[in-house]
Amino acid sequence: MQSKILVSACLMGHAVRYDGRAKPLLHPAIETWRAEGRLVTICPEMSAGMTVPRPPAEIAEAASGEEVLAGKARVVELTGADVTEEFLRAAMNAVALARQTGCHYALLIDGSPSCGSGFIYDGTFSGQKQAGNGVTAAALKAAGVEVFSDRDRTVDRTYRAMSFKRHGRRRTDGR
Repeated sequence: MQSKILVSACLMGHAVRYDGRAKPLLHPAIETWRAEGRLVTICPEMSAGMTVPRPPAEIAEAASGEEVLAGKARVVELTGADVTEEFLRAAMNAVALARQTGCHYALLIDGSPSCGSGFIYDGTFSGQKQAGNGVTAAALKAAGVEVFSDRDRTVDRTYRAMSFKRHGRRRTDGR
Protein backbone atom coordinates (compact mmCIF):
# COMPACT_ATOMS: atom_id res chain seq x y z
CA MET A 1 0.00 0.00 0.00
CA GLN A 2 1.28 3.45 -0.89
CA SER A 3 1.85 6.00 1.83
CA LYS A 4 -0.66 8.82 2.04
CA ILE A 5 0.30 12.49 1.89
CA LEU A 6 -1.14 15.08 4.27
CA VAL A 7 -1.73 18.31 2.30
CA SER A 8 -2.62 21.84 3.39
CA ALA A 9 -6.26 22.40 2.38
CA CYS A 10 -5.48 25.82 0.89
CA LEU A 11 -3.09 24.15 -1.55
CA MET A 12 -5.95 21.95 -2.73
CA GLY A 13 -8.07 25.00 -3.58
CA HIS A 14 -10.08 25.30 -0.36
CA ALA A 15 -10.66 28.91 0.73
CA VAL A 16 -9.43 28.38 4.30
CA ARG A 17 -6.52 30.80 4.64
CA TYR A 18 -6.70 33.55 7.24
CA ASP A 19 -7.80 35.98 4.50
CA GLY A 20 -10.55 33.67 3.23
CA ARG A 21 -8.65 32.67 0.13
CA ALA A 22 -7.14 29.53 -1.29
CA LYS A 23 -3.66 29.20 -2.75
CA PRO A 24 -4.04 26.24 -5.12
CA LEU A 25 -0.89 24.37 -6.04
CA LEU A 26 -1.01 23.37 -9.68
CA HIS A 27 1.58 20.67 -10.20
CA PRO A 28 1.51 17.36 -12.09
CA ALA A 29 2.51 15.48 -8.93
CA ILE A 30 -0.68 16.65 -7.19
CA GLU A 31 -2.81 15.20 -9.98
CA THR A 32 -0.87 11.93 -9.89
CA TRP A 33 -1.28 11.61 -6.12
CA ARG A 34 -4.96 12.57 -6.34
CA ALA A 35 -5.57 9.87 -8.97
CA GLU A 36 -3.79 7.36 -6.75
CA GLY A 37 -6.03 8.30 -3.81
CA ARG A 38 -3.05 9.31 -1.68
CA LEU A 39 -4.02 12.85 -0.61
CA VAL A 40 -5.43 13.64 2.84
CA THR A 41 -6.45 17.29 3.17
CA ILE A 42 -6.41 19.37 6.36
CA CYS A 43 -6.46 22.98 7.42
CA PRO A 44 -4.94 22.67 10.89
CA GLU A 45 -6.35 26.01 12.07
CA MET A 46 -9.88 25.14 10.99
CA SER A 47 -9.57 21.71 12.62
CA ALA A 48 -8.93 23.59 15.87
CA GLY A 49 -12.07 25.70 15.46
CA MET A 50 -10.52 28.87 14.07
CA THR A 51 -12.73 30.83 11.67
CA VAL A 52 -12.29 32.04 8.11
CA PRO A 53 -11.48 34.81 7.69
CA ARG A 54 -9.43 35.46 10.80
CA PRO A 55 -6.78 38.02 11.75
CA PRO A 56 -3.27 37.23 10.54
CA ALA A 57 -1.09 35.45 13.10
CA GLU A 58 2.67 35.00 13.50
CA ILE A 59 4.97 33.30 15.96
CA ALA A 60 6.10 36.10 18.26
CA GLU A 61 9.64 37.36 18.76
CA ALA A 62 11.25 35.58 15.80
CA ALA A 63 10.70 32.21 17.48
CA SER A 64 9.90 28.89 15.80
CA GLY A 65 7.21 26.24 15.87
CA GLU A 66 9.54 24.01 17.89
CA GLU A 67 9.75 26.72 20.54
CA VAL A 68 5.95 27.02 20.62
CA LEU A 69 5.69 23.24 21.11
CA ALA A 70 8.22 23.46 23.95
CA GLY A 71 6.21 26.20 25.67
CA LYS A 72 8.94 28.79 25.08
CA ALA A 73 7.12 30.93 22.50
CA ARG A 74 3.60 31.95 21.54
CA VAL A 75 1.51 32.65 18.48
CA VAL A 76 -0.24 36.01 18.36
CA GLU A 77 -2.68 37.68 16.00
CA LEU A 78 -2.18 41.13 14.55
CA THR A 79 -4.82 42.24 17.07
CA GLY A 80 -2.53 41.12 19.91
CA ALA A 81 -4.70 38.14 20.86
CA ASP A 82 -2.74 35.07 21.96
CA VAL A 83 -3.79 32.08 19.84
CA THR A 84 -1.08 29.68 20.99
CA GLU A 85 -3.54 27.12 22.35
CA GLU A 86 -5.44 27.04 19.07
CA PHE A 87 -2.23 26.50 17.11
CA LEU A 88 -1.11 23.74 19.48
CA ARG A 89 -4.51 22.04 19.12
CA ALA A 90 -4.25 22.43 15.33
CA ALA A 91 -0.82 20.77 15.33
CA MET A 92 -2.02 17.86 17.46
CA ASN A 93 -5.04 17.40 15.16
CA ALA A 94 -2.75 17.22 12.14
CA VAL A 95 -0.47 14.66 13.81
CA ALA A 96 -3.49 12.56 14.82
CA LEU A 97 -4.90 12.67 11.28
CA ALA A 98 -1.53 11.73 9.78
CA ARG A 99 -1.32 8.71 12.09
CA GLN A 100 -4.95 7.65 11.52
CA THR A 101 -4.62 7.77 7.74
CA GLY A 102 -1.07 6.47 7.29
CA CYS A 103 0.50 9.71 6.08
CA HIS A 104 4.28 9.46 6.11
CA TYR A 105 4.64 12.69 4.14
CA ALA A 106 3.15 16.16 4.41
CA LEU A 107 3.03 18.88 1.76
CA LEU A 108 2.40 22.16 3.55
CA ILE A 109 2.15 25.80 2.54
CA ASP A 110 5.24 27.80 3.36
CA GLY A 111 5.15 31.00 5.40
CA SER A 112 2.27 29.97 7.62
CA PRO A 113 2.75 30.05 11.42
CA SER A 114 1.15 26.61 11.34
CA CYS A 115 2.30 24.94 8.12
CA GLY A 116 5.50 26.80 7.21
CA SER A 117 8.35 24.36 6.73
CA GLY A 118 11.00 26.40 4.95
CA PHE A 119 10.20 29.87 6.17
CA ILE A 120 7.86 31.64 8.55
CA TYR A 121 7.42 35.30 9.38
CA ASP A 122 9.36 36.89 12.23
CA GLY A 123 6.45 37.94 14.45
CA THR A 124 6.59 41.66 13.68
CA PHE A 125 3.84 41.62 11.01
CA SER A 126 6.23 43.54 8.75
CA GLY A 127 6.52 40.85 6.06
CA GLN A 128 10.01 39.90 7.24
CA LYS A 129 10.72 36.22 6.56
CA GLN A 130 13.02 33.90 8.47
CA ALA A 131 14.01 30.27 8.14
CA GLY A 132 11.96 28.01 10.35
CA ASN A 133 8.97 25.76 10.89
CA GLY A 134 5.44 26.59 11.85
CA VAL A 135 3.81 24.80 14.78
CA THR A 136 2.10 22.05 12.74
CA ALA A 137 5.18 21.44 10.58
CA ALA A 138 7.33 21.13 13.71
CA ALA A 139 4.86 18.72 15.35
CA LEU A 140 4.62 16.55 12.23
CA LYS A 141 8.41 16.40 11.94
CA ALA A 142 8.69 15.44 15.61
CA ALA A 143 6.17 12.66 14.95
CA GLY A 144 8.33 11.27 12.14
CA VAL A 145 6.38 12.65 9.18
CA GLU A 146 8.59 13.88 6.35
CA VAL A 147 7.50 17.49 5.68
CA PHE A 148 7.89 19.38 2.41
CA SER A 149 6.84 22.88 1.38
CA ASP A 150 4.73 23.92 -1.60
CA ARG A 151 7.64 25.44 -3.51
CA ASP A 152 7.92 23.81 -6.94
CA ARG A 153 11.45 22.44 -6.54
CA THR A 154 10.43 20.93 -3.22
CA VAL A 155 7.35 19.31 -4.76
CA ASP A 156 9.57 17.82 -7.46
CA ARG A 157 11.97 16.54 -4.79
CA THR A 158 9.05 15.10 -2.80
CA TYR A 159 7.73 13.33 -5.87
CA ARG A 160 11.14 11.82 -6.66
CA ALA A 161 11.69 10.72 -3.04
CA MET A 162 8.29 9.07 -2.87
CA SER A 163 8.78 7.36 -6.22
CA PHE A 164 12.05 5.81 -5.03
CA LYS A 165 10.51 4.69 -1.75
CA ARG A 166 7.34 3.43 -3.41
CA HIS A 167 9.31 1.22 -5.77
CA GLY A 168 11.68 -0.04 -3.10
CA ARG A 169 14.78 1.49 -4.65
CA ARG A 170 17.53 3.08 -2.64
CA ARG A 171 18.57 6.58 -3.49
CA THR A 172 22.14 6.90 -4.63
CA ASP A 173 22.27 10.62 -5.32
CA GLY A 174 22.80 11.71 -1.70
CA ARG A 175 19.34 13.29 -1.29
